Amino acid sequence: MRPVTPRSGSDPGGHCRAALSRASQHLPGAEGRQRRRSPLTGGSRLPAGIRRPEHLRTELPSFLVPALLLALRSPPRLEPLGCRLLCCLFCWHYFYRTFIYPFFTRGRPFPLQLLFFGTLFCIYNGFLQGYYLIYCAEYPNDWCTDIRFTSGLLLFLLGMGINIHSDLLLRQLRKPGEVTYKIPQGGLFTYVSGANYFGEIVEWFGFAIATWSLPAFAFAFFTLCCIGPRAYHHHRYYLKTFTDYPKSRKALIPFVF
Repeated sequence: MRPVTPRSGSDPGGHCRAALSRASQHLPGAEGRQRRRSPLTGGSRLPAGIRRPEHLRTELPSFLVPALLLALRSPPRLEPLGCRLLCCLFCWHYFYRTFIYPFFTRGRPFPLQLLFFGTLFCIYNGFLQGYYLIYCAEYPNDWCTDIRFTSGLLLFLLGMGINIHSDLLLRQLRKPGEVTYKIPQGGLFTYVSGANYFGEIVEWFGFAIATWSLPAFAFAFFTLCCIGPRAYHHHRYYLKTFTDYPKSRKALIPFVF
């Protein structure tokens, strides 16, 4: 297979669980369930009523920055077809996250510092992925038939489908006005507590394989390190809170972890 080249110019499981446990104590997900305060989640918060537009602003740079990079390049470049499809995959995810997903969530108070750092990350990552695809990567004309592209595309679509479906199931857990936590049921929640997180991780590793690029693999690894511990923490919370929680259900990876 031809490579994609940039333009010139003891108990391993126990150690993993311990590391995830320590990391989860400092993540935003932990504060919401056990009332811990961390440097990121303490302090000022946005009222629930204005969370949706703020969430939109957080994700928006990842959609706009690649589009701006393409518009500023003269002449515009997204060749061959595989490169155009890859850029569309990235933008489609953030189009959904920016313009569709916020209106299917119920507003809750949102930390201003998380909004700030989230926006910074989306600007940086949007620039990194967009700049590589538009200015650096050179794909062969038959990249769409390469096993890396086709397998990565299938993983991306599978992960996105799992993510969207899991978000919808979570949305249906509580009626308007309810604030109590309930056990997620259906879909991949039958096997893992963090089905939505698992879907997003699969999605971005699929994107990394399809692009076969260092920036995309770095983003996929960051996603795993960021939301993997959150899934583990949520799993621990469910086990401690609900006596009837399915004991066979794993935290993040079906049948494994």
